[in-house]
Amino acid sequence: MHLLIIDDNEELLYGLQQLLKDAHYRVDIATTLCEGAASIDQKKYDLILLDWMLPDGSGIDLLVRLRHEKITTPILLFSSKKEVEDKVEALDGGADDYLEKPFSNIELLARIRALLRRESSQKQSFVKLGKLKIDFSSRSVLVDDEPAKLSAKEFELLELLILNANTVLTRYQISEHLSRDFDHLSASNIVDAHIKNLRKKLDADELIQTVRGVGYMIAR
Repeated sequence: MHLLIIDDNEELLYGLQQLLKDAHYRVDIATTLCEGAASIDQKKYDLILLDWMLPDGSGIDLLVRLRHEKITTPILLFSSKKEVEDKVEALDGGADDYLEKPFSNIELLARIRALLRRESSQKQSFVKLGKLKIDFSSRSVLVDDEPAKLSAKEFELLELLILNANTVLTRYQISEHLSRDFDHLSASNIVDAHIKNLRKKLDADELIQTVRGVGYMIAR
């Protein structure tokens, strides 16, 4: 998969480039809208990671232009903007996903996998795991065809585990994803409590596996 990152923060840019290369993606980078647009004109990308604020304008402007030109490449827009209205503007402009800064590497990789799957013929918005049926688009879960009432955090946790199926996630990684408050992550048992509640509500103790001394995973 070939990805393009457009961001003018050099520390973030090169950090993301290395992260994605380590995850076996081919990566190009650009620091301005002009450079990014030139790269898009020259190559076909599987995914574009686009910052909102750039030296020569707004990422939204490039986003709208690409959609106007019928370029359907998935675009993940990221920004430090926190208002709901900003997210709505991004999605209405044609973004496929929006990620608020600061974000965790594990969440970014999960979002990337989800977007790439969405573009592939194998992508499923609906997943069946034993007696569970999970619909990511409606954020709903059925257990033996009966609705399971999950909190927003519990659904995020289940989604994270499924998107990273067959990968052990540490308690710190899960906490980082759920809290998004990177300056105040603690060694509390909040992750274990969420896992316990999720297992109880899903009546699926064996689905979420404990890897002793490390964390949790779902095997598929």
